[in-house]
Amino acid sequence: MAQYVVLIYESESDYANAAPEVYGQIMDAHNRFAEKVIDRGGKIAGGNALQGTDTATSIRGDVVTDGPFVETKEMIGGYAIFELRNKEEAMAAAREFMQLHLDHMPGWEGTCEVRMMASPEAANARCRASGVEVMGGRLMLD
Repeated sequence: MAQYVVLIYESESDYANAAPEVYGQIMDAHNRFAEKVIDRGGKIAGGNALQGTDTATSIRGDVVTDGPFVETKEMIGGYAIFELRNKEEAMAAAREFMQLHLDHMPGWEGTCEVRMMASPEAANARCRASGVEVMGGRLMLD
């Protein structure tokens, strides 16, 4: 099984303008979705919603900028980590994940980015040349 991270880009206003019970309905739908993934032989290894951009800080070089970032139309609203057999299954799961949001928030517009996560072995191979090694899931300097 490979791990895939699904980044969910969405408009902050979708949740801000939704009735309070909508968030609970979406979380219930997430739980049902997780059961389906397990029934298909995969699993959701993690995930979470993120706080709004008003809590964000960006660092670019020596410049630190606090949110909110008015130029951002869509922001990363959350992520999920799927353990599935292949990218096709991950893409299908991401589509279904997006649909459950649409089912509870008509007009919701979002994008999911699906990426395979690097294994510790792959990260070690890429980092070794620069003197950095991944050990136990954490980067360790030689």
